[in-house]
Amino acid sequence: MTDVRHPFRAEAEFRPAPGYKLLPLNFDRIGDRYLLTNLVGEWLLVSRTTVEDLVNHRLEPSSAVYADLKSKHFLFDPSSDVAMDLLAIKQWSRSERLRHLTGLHMFVVTLRCDHSCPYCQVSRQGVSAGQFDMSSQHARRAVEFAFQSPSSQLKIEFQGGEPLLNFDLVRQIVLHAKEINVVEKRNLQFVVASTLSTLSEEMLEFAAKHDVYFSTSIDGPEDLHNRQRPRPGHDGHARTMEGVRRVRARLGHDRVSALMTTTAASLTRGREIIDEYVRHGFTGIFLRKLSPYGFAVKTQMLRRYDWRDWLRFYANGLDYIVELNQQGIAIREELASIVLQKMFRPTASGYVDLQSPAGIGISAIVYNYDGGIYASDEGRMLAEMGDHTFRIGALGDDAPASLPDLLGQSRLLDIIDASMQEASPRCYECAFAPFCGSDPVYHHTTQNDYVGDKSRSGFCGTTIGVVTHLLKLLEVPASRDVLLGWQ
Repeated sequence: MTDVRHPFRAEAEFRPAPGYKLLPLNFDRIGDRYLLTNLVGEWLLVSRTTVEDLVNHRLEPSSAVYADLKSKHFLFDPSSDVAMDLLAIKQWSRSERLRHLTGLHMFVVTLRCDHSCPYCQVSRQGVSAGQFDMSSQHARRAVEFAFQSPSSQLKIEFQGGEPLLNFDLVRQIVLHAKEINVVEKRNLQFVVASTLSTLSEEMLEFAAKHDVYFSTSIDGPEDLHNRQRPRPGHDGHARTMEGVRRVRARLGHDRVSALMTTTAASLTRGREIIDEYVRHGFTGIFLRKLSPYGFAVKTQMLRRYDWRDWLRFYANGLDYIVELNQQGIAIREELASIVLQKMFRPTASGYVDLQSPAGIGISAIVYNYDGGIYASDEGRMLAEMGDHTFRIGALGDDAPASLPDLLGQSRLLDIIDASMQEASPRCYECAFAPFCGSDPVYHHTTQNDYVGDKSRSGFCGTTIGVVTHLLKLLEVPASRDVLLGWQ
């Protein structure tokens, strides 16, 4: 019993036990093993016995697992002279993207579209509805905002609707950006997200001259694609594939990429979808799930499957893609590639949806057709549904004086601050956090809260499921060799 005349215990009682000390870590059970992760994204799969020995300071310094844990900064001992310095450097490397704010600038040049996809994330408009085109004045102002970013890499992405229906404005934006860049000397890239159904020779000639890339959508074989992406004439698939052929012939094979969207009709056709990409010479496919915005909500398509259904579809698809690679057919799954980069590279991912703090505003910004400025493309989609939470400004006469003024407003900073995993409930103690990110737009949409209850978050469930399946594949030497080639 402590002597009441001396209420404090002796200093010696508070001295750490001899041997090693633990550094911050989290762990979670995966099958009969445990995933250990730390602040800088290092990870190991170990046995339960190893976890118990680690936390109880029973590991033998001469053991192989001790060396692994020490080299990956799960523990340090008196011989770890530079352990904290290395940990700090790795943390700085993972946060380095914050020094190069807002490299992606998306221009919604029109809402007009010749397709009527039932899962469209925006409120598309008819081909003749010119009032839904961005004005030249707003476009010039947006280009000038983009060049106020400190990032040495600037990507200008044209979105819609169908941006090729307002190609004159696309042309103006490209030329104005290149004119400014004569002085700025940034690494400047242009991408048009298009169905390619209205692609003309004039457009191809301009793209060739000004190094413009294209991104399109292919939902699978012709019948599935035309069902999910209808247009007059029922020839969407044929038009898109002809556009892909023409872009490759004129600009080069790598100048057009594609992605798909998973609907309930896709769930039983994963192999056919992947085979369609292989048949048309694509070396990458993004097995993308539906997002809770726009027509996907209005048409009830979002209710026809949940994230668990998508996860089964994804796991089966990923297994098949690995099998194809083992047969000598080179194709990668893009989401897996992004996660693998987070698992094996010391730098942060450029993928906006898997960043902490969230990438809204600070990694990407959207200039809408009507002059509204949004912190993310999903925020713009929400606005089309009547929710303007993520609208952060406008390009009119009352626009902020500069991009720093726009991004420095307290409302946006409060949202970004709430997205920090280290301070978010469940995230701060989650072993999957280094491979995940924060998505305040998703959680605001689904739970009316920027952080959300992660125990019922589809965002968390899908990320944990993807990582868990990747860890399973990484345990098998043949599939590990394939996956390591993607990161």
